[in-house]
Amino acid sequence: MPVYAYGILIAGITAWFTPFVLAHRKVTSASTVDKRSRWGVLLQFAAFTLLWQGHFWMRQLPSWRVVVCVVLFGLAILLSWTSSSALGRHLRVDAALGAEHHLIRSGPYGVVRNPIYTSMLLVLCATAVAVTPWPLFAASLVLFVIGTEIRVRTEERLLAARFGEEFQSYKQRVSAYIPFL
Repeated sequence: MPVYAYGILIAGITAWFTPFVLAHRKVTSASTVDKRSRWGVLLQFAAFTLLWQGHFWMRQLPSWRVVVCVVLFGLAILLSWTSSSALGRHLRVDAALGAEHHLIRSGPYGVVRNPIYTSMLLVLCATAVAVTPWPLFAASLVLFVIGTEIRVRTEERLLAARFGEEFQSYKQRVSAYIPFL
């Protein structure tokens, strides 16, 4: 794999992750936490780890893969910055709600209910295009989707309990994390 590919991967992951670090500084304490979402985090982490298990350093990187990788990272970065900005102090790793939490439906949350997971999926795909053989990518994708579903369902139970019909109406109008699906 050419050296510049490592630069693209490091720059893409860093640019994607940075808004979450910045937003986390403003997070307020949670009044309701459902720690079951941590199982989803663990599976998502395992999915990202699986991407790097092939002999990626020996892999050729055709120019079409570089282009696809950069486009996917670009979309992921756009979503991570706009999502973390829209979510603001409500951004948390655990499925949790603060006392002042309100239902966010603006920005990327008007297109998908969980744009951060959409951005994570894009990072997973961008990384896979550059470094992962297809069988490992398929296994990684399965783990990621299972982990994401655990997280989405856990978070949505909390939102449904807090916001009732308002959340149900939003849920019927807007896709979970893959637009228009």
